[in-house]
Amino acid sequence: MYKYQTLLFDLDDTLLDFGAAEKMAFRSLLQSQNVEHSDEKEARYKEINKGLWKKFEEGALTRNEVIHTRFVQFFGEQSIEVDGVEMDRQFRHFLEEGKFFVEGAEEVISTLHHTHDLYIVTNGVSTTQAKRLKATGLRPYFTTVFVSEDTGFQKPMKGFFDYVFARIPNFDSSRTIIIGDSLSADIRGGNDAGIATCWFNPRGLTNETGIEPTYEIRQLDELYAIVGENENE
Repeated sequence: MYKYQTLLFDLDDTLLDFGAAEKMAFRSLLQSQNVEHSDEKEARYKEINKGLWKKFEEGALTRNEVIHTRFVQFFGEQSIEVDGVEMDRQFRHFLEEGKFFVEGAEEVISTLHHTHDLYIVTNGVSTTQAKRLKATGLRPYFTTVFVSEDTGFQKPMKGFFDYVFARIPNFDSSRTIIIGDSLSADIRGGNDAGIATCWFNPRGLTNETGIEPTYEIRQLDELYAIVGENENE
């Protein structure tokens, strides 16, 4: 028997390198508006985007408010008026073309799916996440993909996890673990939901949040030792 049988994986920056895909999509979007790219512009967009998604995690903004506001705000600072809905549509088109894996993700997922029950738990837009999973070939490894847009809640909200747990056959919280890079969404959400948590921290960041994961890893292949056979069985 395995210590953890049900594995809940975050998607962005845990399995897929969202940063690389986002960088490519942002450059393409700037080009479509005849705006010259610069590191400063990219940093400013990320600052705006991060702030809005943080408010989404806190329940202060809806998903649509985030994705339809961020480019209006960014391009507005460049003295360019844009349609937020159209900008988001174009950005997502460019984003879906990015096929960048986090190091080790393909091997770990293709190995663990033989012995464990794998699920995706992600905040985001359902159609975009579905297309990215299909394009990268990861979708067949997962029993179900749970996206915040479909659940009506976002991580770390309890409602998100209640929705997920209710749809996992023979769910056992003691044998379930969530793996993700976000302390505020994945680890806090998992802790509050009463399951084990594994913080994927490839850059070795210092945790100053007060949110304590059950485990911390730098590389995805470290999961083998965590979710392997239970020595007490």
